[in-house]
Parts: sequence; structure tokens; C-alpha cells
Amino acid sequence: MTRHEIRLCGFGGQGIALMGKILGSAFSVFGNRHSVTTQSYGPESRGGASASNIVVSDDVVDYPYVIEPEVFICMSKEAYTKYIDSLRPGGLFIYEEDLVPVDDRMKKAGKIYKLPATTIAEKELGRRIVANIVMLGFFAELNDLIDKETLLKSTLRMVPPRFKALNEKAFKLGVKYAQKAKPLEVTS
Repeated sequence: MTRHEIRLCGFGGQGIALMGKILGSAFSVFGNRHSVTTQSYGPESRGGASASNIVVSDDVVDYPYVIEPEVFICMSKEAYTKYIDSLRPGGLFIYEEDLVPVDDRMKKAGKIYKLPATTIAEKELGRRIVANIVMLGFFAELNDLIDKETLLKSTLRMVPPRFKALNEKAFKLGVKYAQKAKPLEVTS
């Protein structure tokens, strides 16, 4: 059985739950795999730490909770502080460079990428609200768990019709940035 664990986290209002739904749907509806998505929120949903956890498997998911994610995408300082220690050694770590001050705990990741997703969304698309989709597009290009076209298809299925064009641009912009991205050099 092949089991993969993914944790997306940030603060309430960044669309972390939507990212999880899109990713879970991409795996199960379009990718013909089994997936379970769970969410957790801080006591004050807007602004508090928020996480969306996805377990993906070729077989039925026997345990639905993420324990040690091999993919960790973080979009806020509070979420980083709360969840970074759970990252699987050697995993993929992607973080929002303008909002997440990192420390030595990130060094256990095998590959580390940073992206100013919020700034990109504001300056290039005029809408900060799609920073999560920029980040999802960035991940789509860098991962080997799911095809980026499948993830884009899931994204467009999950957003309201009037926002499809904006979200498609955001996703493709994230992909474009990932094509130029280099992993950070981490020294012990």
C-alpha cells in the first residue's frame, strides 16, 4: 500500500480549507485514488491557525489523520510554529516567504521552496484572495504525487463560475514561478 500525507496550513481567511478540498478531490475524483481530507481551525477561525490535512492512498485509507506529512505547505507564522515539527524528515516544505519566518526546524526537509504567493496575487492579479491558488499551482509543478492538469481541473471544478478565469490565471502563475524556482540550500 502506498500512503502519502500532506498538510496545508495558514491562518483562517487564506483559503486553506479550499486548498485541501481541491487537492483531495484531485486525487479521488480525477486521479482515481483514495483520499481523506480533514480540517482543523484555531478558536477564532478568521486569523487563527488553520490546517487542511490530506491522506492519499492507492488502497482504502485505513487511518484518516496526518501524523507526519511528507508534503508541508505553510502560509502563516502561527501555523509554522504549531505544525513544523510534524514534517517528515526528507519531506517537501513550501512556505509563504513574506508571512512565514522560518528557523532551523525546517532543515529536516529534503527540499525547501519559498514563494511570496500573497504578493504575487496582489501585484500580478490584483486579488490577494487567490494567493492560495497561486501556492497550489506552485506545488502542482513541484510535486510527483499528482499531475498538474488534474489539479487544475479540480481547482476549476471547486471555485464559483464567475471566479474560474481568475483562479486559472492564479494557478498558472504559480506553475510559472515553480518552473523557475530552485530549492533553498540548507546547511546543517
